[in-house]
Amino acid sequence: MLVLAAQGSNTLNMKTRCIALPISDKDIKSLKCGDSVLLTGSMLTARDTSHKKMTEALAAGEYLPFDLNGQTIYYTGPTPARPGHIAGSAGPTTSSRMDKYTPLLLEHGLKCMIGKGRRSAEVKKKMLKSGAVYMAAIGGAGALLSRSIKKIELISYPELGAEAIYRLEVRDFPAVVINDIYGGDLYDSGQAAHRRV
Repeated sequence: MLVLAAQGSNTLNMKTRCIALPISDKDIKSLKCGDSVLLTGSMLTARDTSHKKMTEALAAGEYLPFDLNGQTIYYTGPTPARPGHIAGSAGPTTSSRMDKYTPLLLEHGLKCMIGKGRRSAEVKKKMLKSGAVYMAAIGGAGALLSRSIKKIELISYPELGAEAIYRLEVRDFPAVVINDIYGGDLYDSGQAAHRRV
């Protein structure tokens, strides 16, 4: 839906980019809202409960079992893999559920987030200050997205099951840039471009 909205308007910057993860500051600076990307490399998964545990640990001055600096977090909880598969369905969850935890993670170096739906004004302001981007993956296509996962490794909080933190190695994982570091927001610009006067 996001891709179709972007393609339907010549006011949006639509191009497909291959981006290596961990994402570099150079790549972040080159991205604009509406850009279609294929991500290859390493990303972490985290949902509500693991976000709560991370922020509680950081607020208490504790170290996380991984370095957040430069990381990409995908808001998903992969389901168990069927025999012969690397991962089960891995679709995005609603990003706003992570909004209350995100500012602290951005302060500790988080650079890219992937989910679905809008982010809060506070998160967008913090992303601008931190030089971070937000992307959306295709909702309802978890089985398809899991084909991009080439390796999955449990990193932390195993007691959380699917909501534990995993490291995914992905190849050509499709996403669309929603919020860039220049204040662009694809939800806003997409709606404005298709609004009838």
